[in-house]
Amino acid sequence: MPQVYTPKPTVLPAEEFDASADAATLRAAMKGFGTDEQAIIDVLCARSNCQRQQISAKYSEELGRDLLQDLKSELSGNLENVVLGLMLPPLNYQCHHLFKAMDGFGTNERTLIEVICSQSSEQLQQIAKLYEELYNRPLVEHVCSETSGDLRRLLTLLLTTARDPPSKVDRDLAEQQAKQIFEAGEANWGTEESTFSKILTRSSFEQLELLFDEYKKLTQRAIEQALNAELSGKFYEALSAIVEYVRSPPRFFAKRLYEAMRGLGTDDSTLIRIIVSRSEVDLQNIKEEFERMYSKTLENAVKSETSGDYGRILCALIGKP
Repeated sequence: MPQVYTPKPTVLPAEEFDASADAATLRAAMKGFGTDEQAIIDVLCARSNCQRQQISAKYSEELGRDLLQDLKSELSGNLENVVLGLMLPPLNYQCHHLFKAMDGFGTNERTLIEVICSQSSEQLQQIAKLYEELYNRPLVEHVCSETSGDLRRLLTLLLTTARDPPSKVDRDLAEQQAKQIFEAGEANWGTEESTFSKILTRSSFEQLELLFDEYKKLTQRAIEQALNAELSGKFYEALSAIVEYVRSPPRFFAKRLYEAMRGLGTDDSTLIRIIVSRSEVDLQNIKEEFERMYSKTLENAVKSETSGDYGRILCALIGKP
């Protein structure tokens, strides 16, 4: 894990948990005329993903119905997107967003970068295996068909090359790597992009932290400054995402949440994806970093950009500041 910090979720398993009772509550919320959206929010946001899977199983076993299908038929819009995200197992949810980013006309490269560049090698291997099972297509092949140039090569390396183990940390090696990056970029006319890709995709996150320190010692400039000076486009965005995540996962996601709500219109897909996927990981850390960076709470920022049941379910996942 990059940097030493204690991940703090906002959604925890319910201590007094009765899957059968929850299944009955959800059915009652959707039965007959109208839907009790608040009852659905109250149940799903107070249960862990593992508990939601148990509720779904009881719903099928005891009521003879498919919970996911019932939820789809009763909900719509962004509320439906949040609820369905909560009902998918975490790896399935990541695969869903990767597929969605590449399906149809055009490619959402920003989503590919965010999801792929913020995973460990083990997580990427699990995602790649499940992706092929779900969509009958290798993830790396799909990514290659939807991207090009240096970005394609970088994402391919991340998906096919395992990072060094966290225990393999070497300050002398970090010094050598810092020199290699300097010589591939700032020290020369032109840039050897392959050197940046090779080092930043193969070294462990812990080794990269040392590399960043050594680069600063060598050049008196942060690695971020070097990337900004030497690279551009989506390749730059991807390498910057790796650096940002290594520096601080909460800051990485806090920045993306802020950008999803900045300016005209809201990037609801990104907002939902991060809040749902991080709620059982480190959303509390992200909340704290968001407030430190932007001098406002994440809950208040979300409230100002959303409305109705959609806003309420996101704020339920975020928790009170």
